[in-house]
Amino acid sequence: MKNKNTLSIVLATRNEEVNIGRCLDAIKSIADEIIVCDEASSDRTVEISKIYGAKIIHTRHQPNFHLTKNIAIDAATCDWILQLDADEVVSPELKLEIIQSLKTKDYNGYWLNRRNWFLYRFLTKGGQYPDPTLRLYRRGYGRLPAKDVHEQAVVKGEIGHLKNDLLHYRDTTFEKYLEGFNRYSSLIATQLQNIRVNLFTAVKYLIFKPGFVFLNIYIRHKGFVDGKAGFVFALYSGLIWPVAFIKLWQSQLSK
Repeated sequence: MKNKNTLSIVLATRNEEVNIGRCLDAIKSIADEIIVCDEASSDRTVEISKIYGAKIIHTRHQPNFHLTKNIAIDAATCDWILQLDADEVVSPELKLEIIQSLKTKDYNGYWLNRRNWFLYRFLTKGGQYPDPTLRLYRRGYGRLPAKDVHEQAVVKGEIGHLKNDLLHYRDTTFEKYLEGFNRYSSLIATQLQNIRVNLFTAVKYLIFKPGFVFLNIYIRHKGFVDGKAGFVFALYSGLIWPVAFIKLWQSQLSK
């Protein structure tokens, strides 16, 4: 009888030589196959991935990284898929829980709690923990819509929730954070393309939206508990909206 517990680890990468080894080292013992879809990395990402026996798929850079993730998802051949980012690490406790979850007949997918690193610590408040993400699902039952940078996979059928943490070393420096800030603000500007730039929308996105987001994260969701890191995170989470709006305004002026 065919084993129904095999696991594909799938990743999309672009210049992740600093992170990819740590990520793959944490899951190599439970992976029946590793698939890395790489967006023309200019560093050692592919070379390091091959050390772990990864199957490499080469593709062009996509503005929406989820399109590349779907290529990796579609290439998987095992019964279950665990979709990871290169800057994530499966904790030892989560690894054991994943092994047990693959034996279930009750669920087609699982939410994982994610613990996010920001500058010098893991965030515990500000709506950043637990940060549930839908990453583990049966092959053929889950896929990303690839419409929004913060979207979750869509999984058919019943979904469970694992208890242990996926560690996300997202923003280890402020410089790295600003790189993502720039990408995400550009993507938001694209999503706002049908909005007309006028006095009303300027006040909304330059003043009210960033203020609301900051207060929601820092006060309502107690981001202040995380000290200076919590303040900076809340502040820039709000500031991404005026930056995106200004990019939108610039694009409309150039037409």
